[in-house]
Amino acid sequence: MSSTADRNSKGQAHEYLERFQKSEEAWNSTFAILQSPQATDEAKLFAATTLKGKIIFDFHQLPREALPQLRDTMLSLLATYAKGPKPVRTQLSVSLANLAIQMLEWKDVLQTVVSRLGNDASSIACVLEFLHVLPEEVTEGRKINLTEDELRDRTGELLEQNAEQVIQLLTQYAQSSPAAAKNPQLMECITSWIREVPLVAIVQSPLMDVVMGALQSDTSFDSAVECMCAIFKETRDVDENVETIKALYPRLASLRPRISQSAGQEDWETFKGVTRVFAEAGEAWCVLVARQAQQFRALVESVLECCMRDNEREALSQTFNFWYELKQYITLDRYMQARIQFVDVYSKLVDIMIGHLQYPTLEAGSTSTDLFEGDREAEDKFREFRHQMGDVLKDCCQVIGVSDCLQKSHVLIEQWVSQYGAQAQQGQVPHWQQLEAPLFSMRAMGRMVPKDENIMLPRLIPLIVQIPDQEKVRFQAVMALGRYTEWTAEHPETLQDQLNFIMAAFQHPSKEVVKAAALSFRFFCSDCAELLKGFMTQLQVFYEQVIGTLPSSSQEEVTEGIAAVLAKQPLDTVYASMKASLDPVVKRLMTMADTATEKEQKLAIADHLNLITIVIQEVRPYVEPSAPSHPCVEYCKEIFPILSAICENFVTFTPIAERICRCWRHMVLSYRLHIAPLLPQLAEKLAAGFEGSRQGCFLWATDSIVREFSDSSQYIPASTVAAIYTFYEQQATTFLRTLNDLAPEELPDVIEDFFRMTADVLLYHPNSLLTSPLIPSILAAASTSLTLLKEEPLIATLHFLRDVLAYGHPDVPSSQFNDQDGSYTNRTNPAATQQAVKQLILASGEGLTQRCLTGMMYTFPADCFPDASGVLLALFQLVPQPTAEWTAKTVGLLPPGSIAPQERERLLRNIRQRLEGGEAGGERKIRVLLQDFTNGYRRRNVAPREGLGRLEATRFRFAG
Repeated sequence: MSSTADRNSKGQAHEYLERFQKSEEAWNSTFAILQSPQATDEAKLFAATTLKGKIIFDFHQLPREALPQLRDTMLSLLATYAKGPKPVRTQLSVSLANLAIQMLEWKDVLQTVVSRLGNDASSIACVLEFLHVLPEEVTEGRKINLTEDELRDRTGELLEQNAEQVIQLLTQYAQSSPAAAKNPQLMECITSWIREVPLVAIVQSPLMDVVMGALQSDTSFDSAVECMCAIFKETRDVDENVETIKALYPRLASLRPRISQSAGQEDWETFKGVTRVFAEAGEAWCVLVARQAQQFRALVESVLECCMRDNEREALSQTFNFWYELKQYITLDRYMQARIQFVDVYSKLVDIMIGHLQYPTLEAGSTSTDLFEGDREAEDKFREFRHQMGDVLKDCCQVIGVSDCLQKSHVLIEQWVSQYGAQAQQGQVPHWQQLEAPLFSMRAMGRMVPKDENIMLPRLIPLIVQIPDQEKVRFQAVMALGRYTEWTAEHPETLQDQLNFIMAAFQHPSKEVVKAAALSFRFFCSDCAELLKGFMTQLQVFYEQVIGTLPSSSQEEVTEGIAAVLAKQPLDTVYASMKASLDPVVKRLMTMADTATEKEQKLAIADHLNLITIVIQEVRPYVEPSAPSHPCVEYCKEIFPILSAICENFVTFTPIAERICRCWRHMVLSYRLHIAPLLPQLAEKLAAGFEGSRQGCFLWATDSIVREFSDSSQYIPASTVAAIYTFYEQQATTFLRTLNDLAPEELPDVIEDFFRMTADVLLYHPNSLLTSPLIPSILAAASTSLTLLKEEPLIATLHFLRDVLAYGHPDVPSSQFNDQDGSYTNRTNPAATQQAVKQLILASGEGLTQRCLTGMMYTFPADCFPDASGVLLALFQLVPQPTAEWTAKTVGLLPPGSIAPQERERLLRNIRQRLEGGEAGGERKIRVLLQDFTNGYRRRNVAPREGLGRLEATRFRFAG
């Protein structure tokens, strides 16, 4: 594993070692490796990690009489590895802690460890390591196969009863030497025990001085920061910790000089740690800061100073949550005085954030144009970071007011114009960073600006549309205008200049600017559609000119904008407008389809098909159900033969088939009953498409028809409803034939779409489906589908099974809507349907039980567990005794050694007791039992054990 062997060989070795870790012989082998002088450090770490896994997961493999010897051997090993390698020592300490948790008869754990390891100065590191990991491992005790009562009692014995002694031990060690007081391990121990000890006992003990002293040492600084932050988190309930906070606040204040000191020395790691301490304290005490603003103002100013001095922008993000939390409090009416107290702080924060928003500048004389010198990761990080700073600016808007924040952006833009505006030429804009940053800030604050803002925006908008043409500045200006389109809808006098500015940006040589223009155009058309509906002709000309020049994502955004204006057209002109807008797209689509042979050409067809779908989604004017025709459906009839021909020609190319099915689906969803004239042709094409391609998108589109046309009414005749169900059976037969020919692994999407569709059929046609000759085959297909490893088809299948089982009860699982009073009433389930479901369960229940249980133990993704256990619950509710027998059979098939016999017996005994007791909710308790059992089994026997990846690491891990 640590060699240069090929990937296949390493994969085989990995599988072998995983099996070895779970075997009984691993107990002796790991000790042999750990006690061998010839073993490599990598092998020792593997052995120590394996031993930890054995103790946590395979404790049942050991006889109880062997435990004292195991404990003594592990203590000896810890002493042997006291000086390292540290990773091995850590794993052994964790192993001993987990042994202590499970060895219930070992009562003097702390005394034994200290007496065996604490007398020798060289092995004190083992004691500290053990004390560090013990609380963490007890907290993680759910991994261990103990009952809740046993774990609760053991927690009290190991932690609560030892807390005072641990504080004494740590204090004695800290006072033993100056080096001990600065030992990072000591800080880690204190951090681990903070939640187990009354916090005041630590704050008022000599250990608090030790922690503060450790903050002054380079070796212990990081661990001391962690410790301080853990202390602050424990004081979040400020009313319970008032005295503790009073004791901590002066100590925190003493750290403030280190902010300027570390920044001045450019010691950014220390600066980052100090910033974190102040930010975490602020978060923990936020409500106290709001209540006592004057007393805690120094803390807020300290966090502000951290933001101001962070020239590298490395620590800044640690303060963001504090500013948000404080804003949440001080914007409440009850804390209005605190808001007044901190207005100046948040005002300065706006200035600081806008300053940090600036892109870096190139050094004088540099010939490069790359601001990040080729470091794309740094550039992406900076861009993401700017959006986080934008969120802080939104918080500032809520505290000091939108207009005041916008004024700061306005002042900076005007300053730039007065200082550098005359020097700006095409593409040559001096100090553009100072202009771009306030534009970004304005864009970031857009969401907070109300539609009736009349102070700053009437001054800012005219300024923006005149900014010089530098790529990043133009991009930001276009994006900023896109954020204020709701305001523009209320101020139409500014619309023309903004729209001209954005439409001109489509001709910009920068692809980023063009993308920004497309996005902003979409927002303008969506929010100002009422103002633009009279300009449909001009917009159609513009659309036809630009649509072929844009990347696919921008094509969609511009189309969404056009569709928003189309949706506002009068009913008598919507057909003509829709035709004028889409006909050029359809013609281009036909031309592309005639010549497409390469994958890229076919993908372009798929993208163009999506433009038609966008319009159909958005343009759906209301037409009375009794009306003879719908204008949009008339256009759909015209293009349906074209879409059908493209589908037939490219039926095996998934993206095109999916986009056409999506288009057809939205025809049904948008125009509903009015699409009925197209149904015969649509059903024919969907059936032929599924038969010819075996792609799930045809079932997905079929499902929309099932949902829309399965409730008979005055507009949907019973013959149509019956025809829809017959159409479903045709698709189901094709699906079952396909599943018979191919393995489920080859059809995950088809399976998902089929069972989602069938669940809807069950909702509308329960009696027909549950008594259909197809239903046993469908249930068999569901059972087969549960062998998949992919989450989405599994969840669809499990949902379908739960729906089927729900029809075994007297009440129909879906309620009926009453048109007269708007109420919902439960419906009675026919006895024949209930009996049909129970007969189906008796025929296929054993297989379903086995698949659900083994799936939960071995293969199901975690999100499938609730539904899988829901299927088991339903089986227990309908046929309890047979399901208990099927469960016992399944558990009996588990491999020998994977589960302790007493655990198997306990599970089955508890199930019997719940069934025989007749208590209310007994089946639900069985569901919890099965969830706990399968979770525990999976952790022990299926989940990968730790340590294998480390074998491939280099030896530098063991330098310590």
